Amino acid sequence: MNGPELARRASSGDSSAWEEIVTHFSRRIFNLAYRFTSNAEAAEDLTQEVFIRIYRTLDQYDAKQGDLANWLMRLARNLIIDDYRHRQRNPQNSMAEAVDDHQYHLRAVGGSAHRELERRELAAQVQEGINKLPPDLKTCVILRDIEELSYQEIVDVLQIPEGTVKSRINRGRIELAKILRRMRVVTV
Repeated sequence: MNGPELARRASSGDSSAWEEIVTHFSRRIFNLAYRFTSNAEAAEDLTQEVFIRIYRTLDQYDAKQGDLANWLMRLARNLIIDDYRHRQRNPQNSMAEAVDDHQYHLRAVGGSAHRELERRELAAQVQEGINKLPPDLKTCVILRDIEELSYQEIVDVLQIPEGTVKSRINRGRIELAKILRRMRVVTV
């Protein structure tokens, strides 16, 4: 995928180029949205909103600022984090839903049905533990340990000092481990 050419074609109305972008990034963006919303319907809505914003700003993409994948995911992260912060300030708008009702997990290749069920239960329990973290710790843990952003990328996204990012990640990991032990997800 040639990023600058693909972005140029999509922004000029080439539907096949736009479809290629959506196909390539929709799962990653949905997964990130789901981590912050813990709700499949809300994550789908948020993913659509992100793609609408991407489409509207695609003509602003400049290859000198990095490759298309990094630009798209940076934009998606910023929008999703903005939405998360807004929901934290306005909790009456958030919806709760059981994580295990979702079918968005990839099936384990060659895995038994029992192993797949165990994997889903563990994923649901870990997500439940993440949901119990304070918002500032949750954001940093998701960006570092799930999205695998570098410390500098997290600094750029959240606009906070690197020391604060490292502290929140460390505190978030410690708190998540305590939560998972209390939930009896981990025994160590």
